[in-house]
Parts: sequence; structure tokens; C-alpha cells
Amino acid sequence: MKQKSVIVLIALVFCFSSCIEVLDDIQINTDGTGTLKYNVNLSASKVKINSILALDSLEGKKVPSLEEIKAQIEKFKTALSQQDGIEGVEIEADFENYLFKLKCDFTSVDLLQKAVKTVVEKEYRTENSNLNFDLNWLTWNAEKLERSIPDFQIKKAQELKPEEIELLKSGSYISITRFDRNIKNYSNAKAMLSKNKMAVMLRENAYAVTQNPKLLENTIYLSPEKP
Repeated sequence: MKQKSVIVLIALVFCFSSCIEVLDDIQINTDGTGTLKYNVNLSASKVKINSILALDSLEGKKVPSLEEIKAQIEKFKTALSQQDGIEGVEIEADFENYLFKLKCDFTSVDLLQKAVKTVVEKEYRTENSNLNFDLNWLTWNAEKLERSIPDFQIKKAQELKPEEIELLKSGSYISITRFDRNIKNYSNAKAMLSKNKMAVMLRENAYAVTQNPKLLENTIYLSPEKP
């Protein structure tokens, strides 16, 4: 079972079909630079994950060892670090509690998007023709941000089996977008504005997002000047 995914961290979700908590947190500055944080928490299912890792194979497929998973995560880190506009890539992997954190800085929103597409497409393009790598999930023009989640992330989740979907139903997906100036308004009625009016958050059920990705779509309009 080769470890592949939108982000290698999320691969553990699809391969081990666990109860999952995802935090997708992005800071965008007025000049387009920023920081991406992507956290995956599988701690609620660590007993199941450990039992799977103890097997040689599952449903006719080889179960990767911890060393193989660690190597694949390091491979992803290296590939992302080599992309234009990406700096300071850090990945924390806690294999005792199955907590995974990705952090990287970017010099522009376009280069961040291109970097993720490039790394993921290299893994998936030849295997999954139904995955769309051309769609943008971030559109930024300094006055507003249009945000969704990658189409290929949803397509992978939709491949889960019925029993795996039941586990996904107990999970959550949190999307946070931060800025260095005030938010005037936003399109998603379920979004919540922070007290300082410089961040907006969306929380949805993980399974619901796979069925309706539009739940996390949001267009955020910004004030022209910093506070």
C-alpha cells in the first residue's frame, strides 16, 4: 500500500480510515505572502491504526511499516521544499498519538497553489484520470479571497468504503483564514468572524464535506487598509 495523498499527512486518513480531525489554517498578508498550516489528528483511532500496522497485508495489499511512512513523509517534505515560492517547510509527526502537522511559508498565493498541485499531481496523474488538478481552490487579488478545498482531496475521500465512511462521519474539518487587516464581509453564512475581525473560521462534518464540497466555499472581502 503505497502512501499517496493530497498531502502525505492526509494519506493516513484514507489508508487507515480513522476518525479524523483536520485543521486547514492559512494566513495571507496584504502583499500575498503568508503561511499555511495543515494539521491532522488521528489520536482517537490510534488503537485501530496500531492494529493495522501490525499486519503484513490488508485486503490483499501490503501494509506499510512506520519506517516506510516516515520515509514517504520526508519525501513529500523534500518535494514541497523544492517548489518555487515555498520556504521553511516543517512537518511534525507524532507516531505515538498519530498527530501530524505541516507548516510552510509562501511568497504568493499562486505559487502555493502551484506547488501543492505539482507535488500531488506527480503522485496521482497516471493512476487516477478522474482527478482534476486544474481547478483553483484559492483566488486572491488583494481585495478579496475566494476559497474552497482541492477537488482531488474530495475525490480521494469519495473512494472510501461504506464502513470507512461511517468513521468519517464522526470527524471534523476546520478551515481558518487569517489576514493582516480587517474583514468587511464574507459569503458563507456558517462562517464565524474572530473578535479582532481579522480571521474567519468554518467548521463542518468531515463526511458532509466529501458529499458537498461547497460547504467550505467562502468569498472573503477585506478592508483596504490595515487597522
